[in-house]
Amino acid sequence: MPQDWLRWPEEQAREYRERGFWDDRTLDALLRERADRHGGRTALVSGGDRLTYSELDERVDRLAAGLSSSGVGQGERVLLQLPNRWEYVVTLFALLRIGAVPVLALPTLGAAEVESLVRTAQACALVVAQGRGRSDPRAAAARIARAVPSVRGLVVVGDPGDTGGARWDALAGAEPLPRGGEAGRAGAEELALLLLSGGTTGTPKLIPRTHADYGYNARASAGACGVGEDAVYLAVLPVAHNFTMVSPGIVGTLAVGGTVVLSPDPSPTTAFALVEREGVTITSLVPALVPSWLEEAGRTGHDLSSLRVLQVGGSRLDDTTARRVGPALGCRLQQVFGMAEGLNNYTALDGPDEVVCTTQGRPLSPADEVVVVDGAGRPVPPGSPGELLTRGPYTLRGYYRARELDALRFTPEGFYRTGDVVTRTEDGDLVVVGRVKDQVNRAGEKIAAVEVEEYLLALPGVRAAAVVGVADPVLGERSVALLVADGECPGREEVRGAMLERGAAAFKVPDEVRAVAELPLTGVGKVDKTRLRRELEVS
Repeated sequence: MPQDWLRWPEEQAREYRERGFWDDRTLDALLRERADRHGGRTALVSGGDRLTYSELDERVDRLAAGLSSSGVGQGERVLLQLPNRWEYVVTLFALLRIGAVPVLALPTLGAAEVESLVRTAQACALVVAQGRGRSDPRAAAARIARAVPSVRGLVVVGDPGDTGGARWDALAGAEPLPRGGEAGRAGAEELALLLLSGGTTGTPKLIPRTHADYGYNARASAGACGVGEDAVYLAVLPVAHNFTMVSPGIVGTLAVGGTVVLSPDPSPTTAFALVEREGVTITSLVPALVPSWLEEAGRTGHDLSSLRVLQVGGSRLDDTTARRVGPALGCRLQQVFGMAEGLNNYTALDGPDEVVCTTQGRPLSPADEVVVVDGAGRPVPPGSPGELLTRGPYTLRGYYRARELDALRFTPEGFYRTGDVVTRTEDGDLVVVGRVKDQVNRAGEKIAAVEVEEYLLALPGVRAAAVVGVADPVLGERSVALLVADGECPGREEVRGAMLERGAAAFKVPDEVRAVAELPLTGVGKVDKTRLRRELEVS
């Protein structure tokens, strides 16, 4: 039976099954079905490696056998921290095939964060890759393996060096398990994997996802994004990111028989070469990467005509940049607003340009329940900002081994408190205003940072903007705008004039405007405002 924090109320679970949202397939079964149906089709491209569905499925079988023989068992957690390479995909599905639970860790996580995740998950093993210099995680992984009692093994893609770890290649060379002989198959409503929350403060929380809910998330997303057997999905964001996994990402693309191409980095020069070489039809970015892609598109010699859809999500894309995507790249923009905890929203591929460029879409599932509430928990009318609450067939019911958070993050009715401030149009489209805590409390006036950032990004030459609050003895907090600009950065008076001309309230004009070379980002590509505040407080 599922753990308490995985269990949907039986009435809801029965509804999700009866309406066809959930089925009995595990995630690795989705891959096997496609391998059986059209094994000769290209499934995965990574550098010079090209794997058909049959080849990918066989490699999964072999590694599954190797991991099983090394002692990894059903229900045991294994931390997976690999860059965008084909071994990641094989390892992910091999763990799923033996009923183990991958813990998907971003490559950018530091040793302290990784150790915290390993302890919380009580992981039995870690899988890392040989790196270079400070980016080599082997020594830290070996130290963690010695320090955490639950860890019995370390697996290294590449040379284990002096870590005492097992060589991934050796495990991947095992005789494959016989069909139907996989050890301890999990049920579809059991824990499939653990994701990291996308928060920008503190140690990331672990998000439990089941085979049933995550598989539905992936398949439904593929439908909403026009991804089918002819799709070629380019993964440029880290593959451990939920956006890159199921929106529709790697799992969604493989579930419907498309091709996944892994990019080693998110730079437009690397990506554009892959778009031309592989005939990429869809890819996904966070807003911070979009300006450099649009600039490079104006001078690239690569043929980008195969690209049909550019998805942008992870945080709010400003309206001005959104309107540039279609003309610059010759493809359709699709805004994606979602969270690793569950709810996904997409703008329609055939929706009006004005809606696509100014909203963050509608819920993926007809069973998604969304409510926008004020600070007292009362629903607000369309057009009024409030916190987004949600529950549905792929939104978690509780964090993993973090009961103390559940009373704060969930209502008694099971709605997840997203922490996102949104408005909802009369037609049901969501517009992200900001985060509940992403605001400046200036002399009692609450200023949404995202709203001011929209004004700033409309200024000529401004490529990126962030607004944060800094303690002030008179105002309580003063607002500081940090701008990345081409050429001379606009000063405060120029910013003030432009904002007032566009109808902004005077109190929303930043108290201070600073030019910066770049904005720091978190591991999932969001502006790291915690770091910005810390640096401003000591400057």
